[in-house]
Amino acid sequence: METFSQSLTIAVAQPLTSAHDVAANAVAHAEAIRAAGARVVVFPEMSLTGYELDAAVVEPDDPRLAPIVEACAHTGTIALAGAPVPGPWIGVLAVDGSGARVVYGKVYLHGSEAESFKPGEPAVLDVDGWRLGLAVCRDTGIPEHAERTAALGIDGYLAGVVHHDHESQVHGDRARRVAADHGVWVATAAFAGPTGGGFDRTSGRSGIWSAQGELLAEAGAAPGEFAVTTFARATDT
Repeated sequence: METFSQSLTIAVAQPLTSAHDVAANAVAHAEAIRAAGARVVVFPEMSLTGYELDAAVVEPDDPRLAPIVEACAHTGTIALAGAPVPGPWIGVLAVDGSGARVVYGKVYLHGSEAESFKPGEPAVLDVDGWRLGLAVCRDTGIPEHAERTAALGIDGYLAGVVHHDHESQVHGDRARRVAADHGVWVATAAFAGPTGGGFDRTSGRSGIWSAQGELLAEAGAAPGEFAVTTFARATDT
């Protein structure tokens, strides 16, 4: 039986990530999930490995994900964690109290990413009757991605990204464009702290924007921060 909820609490989190250390990163993800207390927690691009293009694929049944599964079971959360996933894709693992599954692969690869990964396809995740479009980093900068995703029918657009510290305004600009073009709210988890690929200094400032493009909640630049907002369905009067 499908579950429909009149409200949905979304968090965007930016834990400190250690290169290639899935076990340690899973613990950091679990801590963020417990702290946020949200139905859905969005994490940055490749948050489980760091932005390391040579990182090994993370299988959905990887035992190192156990702390995330346990945290989700405790809080009732669905976590959207970034990782290289079977495909191979730069993907998103949806983790809940029963385990993990691959729900998305980045569509628009950037630079050398195409040497190791294949492009995915637009996808929507249904959570309690809310249809959530998924995106990873460069996807958010390609208007066609939001168009193709919105065509599937979405309430919100969720993204995990990695940006340099001097690009801290980029994901906000893109979120406002998606909101203006498609009338949906946007939640973007942005990497904080150093990672690979030349991203020695990243932006953080994960944020959530309304369907009108208003910034509703924003984390700071430091690792370990998160932001939370609850969305409610419009009711007929």
